[in-house]
Order: sequence, then structure tokens, then C-alpha cells
Amino acid sequence: MQSADQLILKDIVLIGGGHSHVGVLKSFGMRPLSGVRITLICTDMHTPYSGMLPGYVAGHYDYDDVYIDLSRLAVFAGARLYRDEVVGLDRVNKKVLCRNRPPVPYDLLSINIGSTPQLAQVPGASENAVAVKPIQRFNDHWLELLRRVKHRPGKLTIAVVGAGAGGVELLLAMQFRLRNELRALGRDADELTFHLFASSATILPTHNRRVCRRFDAVLAARGVVVHRNAAVTDVFPRRLQAANGETLAADEIFWVTSAGGAQWLRDTGLALDTNGFINVTDTLQTVTDADIFAAGDVANMIHHPLEKAGVFAVRQGTPLTANLRLAVKGAPLVAYQPQRRWLALISTGDKYAVASRGWLDFAGSTVWRWKDWIDRRFMRKFQHLAPMAADTPAATSSANQVKLTQAESLQAISAVAMRCGGCGAKVGATVLSQTLGSLHPVDRDDVLIGLKHSDDAAVVRVPPGKAMVHSVDFFRSFIDDPYLFGKVAANHALGDIWAMGAEAQSATAIATVPPGLESKVEDVLFQMMAGALAVLNEANCALVGGHTGEGRELALGFAVNGLIDDDPAKILRKSGMRPGDVLILTKPIGSGTLFAAHARLAAKGRWIDEALKSMLVSNRLAARCLFSHGATACTDLTGFGLLGHLVEMTRPSAVDAELNLSALPLLEGAEECVAAGIVSSLQSANVRLRHALRNQGAMLKHPRYPLIFDPQTAGGLLSSVPADQAEACITALRGLGYAHAVVIGRILPQGDANEPITLTV
Repeated sequence: MQSADQLILKDIVLIGGGHSHVGVLKSFGMRPLSGVRITLICTDMHTPYSGMLPGYVAGHYDYDDVYIDLSRLAVFAGARLYRDEVVGLDRVNKKVLCRNRPPVPYDLLSINIGSTPQLAQVPGASENAVAVKPIQRFNDHWLELLRRVKHRPGKLTIAVVGAGAGGVELLLAMQFRLRNELRALGRDADELTFHLFASSATILPTHNRRVCRRFDAVLAARGVVVHRNAAVTDVFPRRLQAANGETLAADEIFWVTSAGGAQWLRDTGLALDTNGFINVTDTLQTVTDADIFAAGDVANMIHHPLEKAGVFAVRQGTPLTANLRLAVKGAPLVAYQPQRRWLALISTGDKYAVASRGWLDFAGSTVWRWKDWIDRRFMRKFQHLAPMAADTPAATSSANQVKLTQAESLQAISAVAMRCGGCGAKVGATVLSQTLGSLHPVDRDDVLIGLKHSDDAAVVRVPPGKAMVHSVDFFRSFIDDPYLFGKVAANHALGDIWAMGAEAQSATAIATVPPGLESKVEDVLFQMMAGALAVLNEANCALVGGHTGEGRELALGFAVNGLIDDDPAKILRKSGMRPGDVLILTKPIGSGTLFAAHARLAAKGRWIDEALKSMLVSNRLAARCLFSHGATACTDLTGFGLLGHLVEMTRPSAVDAELNLSALPLLEGAEECVAAGIVSSLQSANVRLRHALRNQGAMLKHPRYPLIFDPQTAGGLLSSVPADQAEACITALRGLGYAHAVVIGRILPQGDANEPITLTV
């Protein structure tokens, strides 16, 4: 995460996690630039290294061997990672437009999103073929095909459209893997038939004739049917039609051809080539806008036409990084001169590869081992991260100072000046008014005076027959995405309202934002409150006011009011547990250890992604479901952890409880993190409650034991439900989207001992 002491002066936004941008992130992690903040916007937490993708398909590598973990890399680089899809640019106001979040401002922008399959150019291809990009969609389909081949015997025809290096490599890798899987199962590998469609008379048209002949021989030996001069013109469900009149019935159709620039680029006003790729100069700046750079497949160097190959994206990472650093300092940029010839190492699926460079070629298993060594060396750069401290001379020397306008310089001086305490620490009125003016809280008839009014306090009406429920939560940000943090903070604050069986009515915010340039403070505040408001509005909870001040760290909390029937029998409390009830938990646990590991670069990005998705699941419907199935007590899991909240319930209920460690639903990676000795800073305080355990000595070495103390953020509901309602309740919860809802224990009569909780496995 960004250093809390660093004043942000300039924003560099990176769109896409391609090979050039991972180089930029690694460089800024090793050598930070004072006052510069990096933001990466991409759709996935992991990006594949294209050179190893065929080896992954062939089964020579596993997922983590070939995918760069963008989440870890972003933490290492001190960069913000926004997981979203870019849909456009507002170049006038210098903002990136995203599908699911507010626009993201930039001072400098770089685009490295690769090429996009142009399936729409061929009727039926979008609906009936699987493109190799986006990689995540292809990978999901590939894994499903693997399962289908293993478990459903029978003939299968697979077609690959595109006979360049990518198509040939993919076909041979798939064939090698699938035939091996069938042999391992004692089945006939000839159940599978493969077809390759080439639009011209030759395959690998950009390589020399000897390389083409080598692969012609490999394909023939493997029994692959090659269709030449067969540009595919129509794709039907399970059938191809080519321009030369050929047709083929195919069970699977993979598309590795006709790539171009993303559709949204056409509306940016940037100059594009005929394929929709961005025209750039030798400095990798777009010819249209000097503040926007592009690299990799999406870039078309107007003075050096390049083949779309990963080698260029990798090598452009160095000059792109250098020019982003120079541009933010207002210094002259450097030109990138790509090599005229480049080495391609093309694998045949079976740990054999062909080297191709100009008119040279050679092949063999030694070439594959050489390729494997090169690829693994590249990946180690992003798997073993050792950051340089931000206060090193490299990060703070005068040569690294960013260039500011006169107005920005005055704002920076003001931001770093001695700040007042008390009301002097409030965020400026201009920033606050502009931010609040952009927010649109839900309207409620029972809010008499709210955010739209200039009064000193909000006024809400309590309807007849209703009682008011009050709760408050506040914590500092644990992620570098203020929009997502705002969502989590609001969801967390609403948890107490849902757990009581109430409906949310209104919320008052309290926020702290690190000081900085007005535009930077305004954006962070807007992003955070926009995220929070999305959750509050969905809950029909009106944001009625709040207080925003400057602080060392970004933090957010809410005082929430809820309404409930004025009848004690209809209020869910912690104290109603009864012997014979079962314990139900609606969401998995483990967020505390995962985010502690995230800060130490020890958590996989997909673990963090799944944890955040869980945090964003509201407990509102779960609470209704539990109440409708006769819940006797309920609470939401937060900082005290599972054991702490369970003790809070058993003691006032005068009961004991049995907790089954093996039944606990866990977030992916949580068990691995605690096994590595990584726990939240709150863990030690929660562990003090171990005296409530009747048999902790026997359970100390159980791998899940530490997780009962793990503090949760926006955790699930813990509830006791009559045993005869448990099965129906779990079924209903899962039907509502709580896929991990499960019975984790049972309620027992109170015993004589002072330890109310017994652990089982």
C-alpha cells in the first residue's frame, strides 16, 4: 500500500496487466519515485506469461508457474490495483472510464491490454467458438474440456482456427495433454481428432520455409488434419464453414486468429491503424496525446512495424518505464529501437521445440530445455520480490522530483505545512462540497433533514410501532482501492443492523483522508464514498451526513440507524440460544490472516480476490432467512473472531457449545497462511479467550485451531437455529447465494465447568 507519509503529486494509471506493465510495476517497486502513485486497472488478478502458456496447456507447468500474480506485484510496487473493465477515456478531463466504478483520474496513462480476438468479423464465431483471449475465459473452458474428456468416453473432434505460431502451438499442446490423459485412463487416444485451419497455403507464414516444413512434418506425424487456403467464413453450433467450400463438424472450436484493438479504443479519439491498434511514436507515446502511452500488442509503432509477439511487449517494458519516469519529471524522453530480427522458440507440446530467427532454425529437446530455462528465469523476477525502501536515495534524490504547475506547487506547499488540530483538521469546504455534490443517496420519506440540506444535524422520523437500532463501526483501510474499501466499510457497518433482524434507515459517515493536492484528496474521498453509497443505497439506507477530516491513513466508518418492530420477541439477540439448537455460519472465515499475508506479499491474488468478494456479500437476506427458520440468537462475525463472538452468545444464554473445527467454512488460502505463522495484529488479543475452551490442549495442533481467533471484516452471521429447521435453513441460505453456509456445531446445556466451548473434529 502507499506510504501514509508520502504526498501524492502525480498519478500514473496503467490499463492492463500485460508484459510491459508488469515490468513497469517491478521497476517502481525496486525504485519508487517520490510523489508518484501508480494505479493498475485490469480485469484479472493474474496475468499469464504467453511464452509458457502452451506448456501449461500441455501439462508441463501448473497455474502458478505461468501466471504472474498482479495483486502481489501491486503491493510490492506500492500501486493501487483496481479490478474492473475499462470502457473508454475522457481525455478532456483526463479520466479512465470503467464499467463498474467511478472514473479514475490520471496525469499520465499507459495502455498494455494486448490484442482482442475479432470474432464478430465472422458470423457465428462469437457464439460458437472459444477465443484464446481473454485468457481467463479460455482457461475456464480448457479445464472444463479436460474434465469432459476424462469422464465422458467417446469420439471428439477439436478444431483450431489460425495457423500462426500461436495456433499451431496451442493445438499441439492440447493434443499432447488430452491424448496422455486418455492413455493414463487406459483409453484409446485416437478418440480425439484434431483439425487446423489455415487461411493461406502455408502454416506459420512469418517464419522461414524450413521451420514451416518442420511443423508440417510434426502435424502429419501426429495425425492432425491441416486445411489450407481455408479461411473460416461461418461458425455454426458444432460446425465450421470455410471459404474454399470445406465444412467440418467439430465438438470444440478454438479461435487463434483475426486479432485487433479493443472496441472501446475506437471512441477515444486516439489515432489507430486499420486493425484498431494504437499508433505510437518511438517513445511509445500515442501520436495523438503525449500524456498517453501504449505498449505490447495493442501498440503499432508507426516507424517500426512489428509482429504481434510477446518478446516485444517484454522488451518495451524497460523504455516504457524510463519514459514514464522522465515524463512525470518533465524531462526529454528516450526512443526505443526494436531489434530487426528476434528469436522465436516454438514448442511442439512434448518438451521439444523449434528455434526460429530470420533464416536460421534448429530444433530438439535441448531447445525446449533452453526455452524452459529462459521462461522460468523471466518468471522468477515476479515470483521473488524484494522491495527497496521508499526512503532510499534512489527514491528521494532531487533527480526524482516530479514537475508541477505553479498552482500544484502552491497546493503541495499548503498540504505539507503544519496542520491545525480540532476543526482545522477538516477537509477543505471546496473539496467536501464538490464531493458531496456528486453523491446521490437514496431518498426516504422518513428522512426529514438529510445530506441535501445545510443544517447542522440530520432529522429522521421513527414510524409508529417501530423501535430504533443504533450501531457504529470505524476502521482504517486495509486495501489500496478506496472505492472497494468504501463498499466493504459500509457492508461491515450494516452487519450489526441485519444481525438484530432490523432494516437499515439512515447512516452518518466519519472519514479521514491523507492530506494532499485538492484534486487528489477529492478523488480519493469521492471514490470511497461512491463505493459506500452503492452499498447503502442498495440497502435502502439514506446517507444523511457525516464528518471528514485529514489523517495519516485512509479510514471510514458509519453510525447506522435501523428500524425494528417495537416487540422484544421480534428482535434477534445474542442471548437466546437453547440446548438442542445447531450453530450455523453463513460465510467463510479467514480474512484476518489473509490480509496480514497480503501486506507481507505472502498471499496469492486469487485468495485476496475471493476474500473481498465474500466481504461484499450482504448479510441482509441471510438474516431474514435465519429469522424465518426460527433463529434463537444471532450476531455478525467481526474483530473478535469466531470464538470471541460465540462466547458473547453462550454466556448470556447460559449454555455451552460444541464447535466442529472440520466443518468450518474457510476462505481459500486461510489455512495455508496460518500454517506459515501469519496472523492478524488483533489475533493475540483474541487468543486470550482460549480459557473458554474446555479441551484446547488436545486441539492446539489442529491446522484450523488458530482460525477460531482470526478477526473478520464484514464476516458472516453466526446463529443458533432449532435442529429440526437446520437442513431447510441451510438449503434456503444456499439458494440465496450463501454457498458456504453450513452447520458448524451445536448448543449444549450449561455444565459445571467455566469453559463453555468444546472443540471437535
